Amino acid sequence: MSVTVIVGSQWGDEGKGKIVDILSERYDLVVRYQGGANAGHTVEIGDKKFILHLIPSGILRENVLCVIGNGVVIDPKALLDEISLLEGMGINIKGRLFISHNAHLIMPYHKLLDSLNESGSSKIGTTGRGIGPCYIDKYARKGIKIVDLLDKKVLEEKIKQNIAENNNLLKKVYNEKELDVNQIIKEYLEFDDAIDQYITDVPLYLNSAMEEGKSILLEGAQGALLDVDFGTYPYVTSSSPTSGGACTGSGIPPTKISSVIGIVKAYTTRVGLGPFPTELLDDDGEQLRKIGAEFGATTGRPRRCGWFDAFLLNYSKMINGIERVAITKLDVLSHFDNIKVCVGYEINGKRLKSFPTNENQMMQVTPIYESLPGWKSELSNLTSYDQLPSEAKDYLQFISQQSGFEISMISVGPKRDQTIEL
Repeated sequence: MSVTVIVGSQWGDEGKGKIVDILSERYDLVVRYQGGANAGHTVEIGDKKFILHLIPSGILRENVLCVIGNGVVIDPKALLDEISLLEGMGINIKGRLFISHNAHLIMPYHKLLDSLNESGSSKIGTTGRGIGPCYIDKYARKGIKIVDLLDKKVLEEKIKQNIAENNNLLKKVYNEKELDVNQIIKEYLEFDDAIDQYITDVPLYLNSAMEEGKSILLEGAQGALLDVDFGTYPYVTSSSPTSGGACTGSGIPPTKISSVIGIVKAYTTRVGLGPFPTELLDDDGEQLRKIGAEFGATTGRPRRCGWFDAFLLNYSKMINGIERVAITKLDVLSHFDNIKVCVGYEINGKRLKSFPTNENQMMQVTPIYESLPGWKSELSNLTSYDQLPSEAKDYLQFISQQSGFEISMISVGPKRDQTIEL
């Protein structure tokens, strides 16, 4: 029995979808443990591209069972659209997808409030998918869970009470049209009929699977530096993408976790607002964006790009317990004469000993760089570590030493076979 956690080790968009797809072949179950449809995990197989938002990337392996844990917030329309899309592309879902009865549902008012908040002065750059407001209701103890769909009377009471509160807010504060209670109740009861076959007691299901010797891969969304507790607050997501969130979002106890694998992009990107010490606002940044196709899989927004940040990775390694990493998009750096790596931060000439998650401190830091020569040769067709140019090997060795991790996999392109295992 093996239980492995996959963690995005930077600000998300590290290429988790591809790596989970590759690793899932070696596991019996893949479990998504947090986030919502704001995530976008992209997998390319042959000439087909799959972009998954809620369903674990393991669904593309026909012998793998997939689970959506209680830590995920579910948008009914997004889930049904994703199921329909996958089935239309020849992927069998029935009997392979299981959804926690304790997962919370994103309601229409969550999306509306999210969009209204982002249009105001306190925006943080969310996707507007209702994720934050749904988690707010969850922790305010007035959220609506999938299990509530089983009792029509309870569901109606909860929806009516929540909509009454939100309609009052929408009308008096935002001057918006009130929501139709009866229409929303009807939509969610129809959703219950559509997903009833997938609903299960996930903690019981997963712990029973472990007792039977089944292996499990836990898949996080976003990245560690977007964690609500350990990220660059307040420019964070509303859940826990760190390895600790894997337990609370699935029902698997921490004593069962065998290993933690970090997914690390060969440079750094960030979507939305917030501090980004190594961000490049010049031609190099634009080149990284263009060559790396750095546009959000969910929103299409251009990602902010910068050099690799080893100081950040040291922090991420510490809070996640990362033992091994998969390096992605190494091929993107093939176009640079010189490549910089951030090895530390300083404020007013004083070098910092620890990573600052305080917003004001983060905005003041100056990155300390070391420069390495580029390799200026194509990597996308290489199949072994020995074939890599010496400069690429030196770069990998340098970031490994500076960040304190062991590299076990290198991605040199978006497709499954463009992967080197060490």
